[in-house]
Amino acid sequence: MSYAPKILAFAGSARKDSYNKKLVRIAAEHARRAGAEVTLIDLRDLPLPIFDEDLEREEGLPANARRLKDLFLSHDGLLIASPEYNSSITPLLKNTLDWVSRPVQGEAPLGCFDAKVAAIMAASPGALGGLRGLVTLRMILGNVKVTVLPDQVAVAKAHEAFSAAGDLKDAAMNQTIGAIATKLVETVRRLRSV
Repeated sequence: MSYAPKILAFAGSARKDSYNKKLVRIAAEHARRAGAEVTLIDLRDLPLPIFDEDLEREEGLPANARRLKDLFLSHDGLLIASPEYNSSITPLLKNTLDWVSRPVQGEAPLGCFDAKVAAIMAASPGALGGLRGLVTLRMILGNVKVTVLPDQVAVAKAHEAFSAAGDLKDAAMNQTIGAIATKLVETVRRLRSV
């Protein structure tokens, strides 16, 4: 039987009814159908203080940062849906990545990111669908040793894009998200078989 990639999926939003949480749920389901073991988390459930090296030095890595690091370390790939705030990513997502990146004894630098593969996507009420924020996210992930798939998706007019049940109304957009999630699973599987 072929390897079942382990994918960690989350949105860079704390809002309960976040468009990006809906989007990443859809992508996670597609990844499951493609044969992955998917862990879908809500960053709202893992609150962190704003990154502060003084706090880190005095108190060590916060417990939720350690939990997140362990999740990153135990998964092969990442599915990330990111809202766009002022043409960039959210403070929540940046803070999460900053805390997870912190070195701990016995761990290689950026060990929780190294050799990971990511698929990124966004949903926004705007006409570009969060596309500008994905540029920032791609740059950050690439700089911390994550291989980011070239394919990405930005769902424009997100306030109109989802049904009351949280599904995408546009079948073609749903297929695009499915193709990206499947490509992530297949890429991880190929890399692990080398």
